[in-house]
Amino acid sequence: MDPVHVDPSAINWIGFNYARGCEDPEVHGVHFFLDDYQFQRVWTQADTYTQMLSKFQAVLSPDFSMYVDFPLAVQLYNSYRKHWLARYWQDAGLIVIPTVGWSTPDSYAWCFDGDPVGGLVAVSSVGTQMDLIGKDLFLSGYQEMQRRLQPSQVLFYGPVPSEIDPASVIQIQPFYRQLKARCKAKNETGSE
Repeated sequence: MDPVHVDPSAINWIGFNYARGCEDPEVHGVHFFLDDYQFQRVWTQADTYTQMLSKFQAVLSPDFSMYVDFPLAVQLYNSYRKHWLARYWQDAGLIVIPTVGWSTPDSYAWCFDGDPVGGLVAVSSVGTQMDLIGKDLFLSGYQEMQRRLQPSQVLFYGPVPSEIDPASVIQIQPFYRQLKARCKAKNETGSE
């Protein structure tokens, strides 16, 4: 993948599950921080979804799960699919920001392969901050990602651990927070 340098704060991020019904894709970016079943079809019907996603300002590469209890073969397959789709989309002219994922330190030998050095990347901490082991694995992988990829910026989905300076990341707000903010603004202005 080639490194991407765009202003991610100018992009209104939505989950893939809202992409089909999006009325103004040119101002939105699509993320895949969802359960895998909700976006499996981008792999099984790559051409169809490449055409749909090409209307958006940018897309993140799919975040196929890398659970620590998955067999190594499944982790490798999910990493392969993510990288293959990212390259395929980039070759089709889409602006693709790599989603970086890892499991245990053993995955460092291959999980960063194909991710560009020095560009914008995205990560998710969802589900990793519930216990000390998960948090330590996330922080260890995050530090290794920083060392190997030296990203220009990091898009961050989920809670930012206290060990990471929140000023060093750009948070992607979950849809429910975006919706809540729009409702609040609507109520304050009295608009219907």
